[in-house]
Amino acid sequence: MKNRLIQAVEESAYRKEIPEFDVGDQVEVHQRILEGQKERVQVFSGTVISRRGDGMRECFTVRRIVQGEGVERVFPLHSPKVAKIDVKRTGRVRRAKLYYLRKRVGKATRLKERKVKIAESSANGEVKKGKGVPAEPAQK
Repeated sequence: MKNRLIQAVEESAYRKEIPEFDVGDQVEVHQRILEGQKERVQVFSGTVISRRGDGMRECFTVRRIVQGEGVERVFPLHSPKVAKIDVKRTGRVRRAKLYYLRKRVGKATRLKERKVKIAESSANGEVKKGKGVPAEPAQK
């Protein structure tokens, strides 16, 4: 159980606009970098191989191959240094951690695409998106 004071401080620092992404997705992480007095945004794109923690301590690891060498970076999810996270492609995986990708190179690192099913609610006409939502036929 968390202390109420710690929880109140953490809630004020939570990031509001976090896209839904999961392990196996291809993402682009836009990170703010300070160089002297200037601030610029650097993009790190790759595959999410793990997510861990909860609340303010939640982090995710992104892996990519640069000139034949694997590069991994760990990003705090609620960090103010992370400007934006773009999900480029969703991956279908059956594991929580994809550490086995470290041993693979080339085409062996590819993951199958996860199809996001869209279900329409006939009661109020809203469109729901989710990874586990089955598509329902319209009732007449």
